[in-house]
Amino acid sequence: MRFLKSCVFAAVAILGIALPAATSAVAQRAEVFQSRRPDYSGGALAVGGYDTVAYHSQRSAVPGKPEFRVSWRGAEWQFATAANRDLFVKEPDRYAPQYGGYCAFAVAGGSTAAGDPKVFDLVGGRLYLNLSTGTQSSWRRDQAGMIQRGDQNWPRVIGR
Repeated sequence: MRFLKSCVFAAVAILGIALPAATSAVAQRAEVFQSRRPDYSGGALAVGGYDTVAYHSQRSAVPGKPEFRVSWRGAEWQFATAANRDLFVKEPDRYAPQYGGYCAFAVAGGSTAAGDPKVFDLVGGRLYLNLSTGTQSSWRRDQAGMIQRGDQNWPRVIGR
């Protein structure tokens, strides 16, 4: 059943299908999407262990290191350097991905899907992740509209 539910939500994200009944009845979700570490060594990390500050400073997906880890909003965040970790600690809302790192396209459609740390955009100084490059292409066709819908949907999507 869990697998089937995951497939349905992935299809919703990919195809942009709205399932209002399914999303309104969704149980409260974690505010921050956590995925495997980049080396698949187990344990879940926010943004898959990638350094969210580096997206802004280097415009690149840079893996973080365990020695530069911090807890925030119920998740573990890793950074490539102590300086990046310290910047995040000072302004986490500035550097954290929108929608908790869930796929921005899926949230705009009223559901959630995994955000891929390597598929990102910076828009207006904010970090957005998407499920795949195909999904990102669809999201980019109407970024402003997708962001507006995502911002409206986000509280309901995570059950708050």
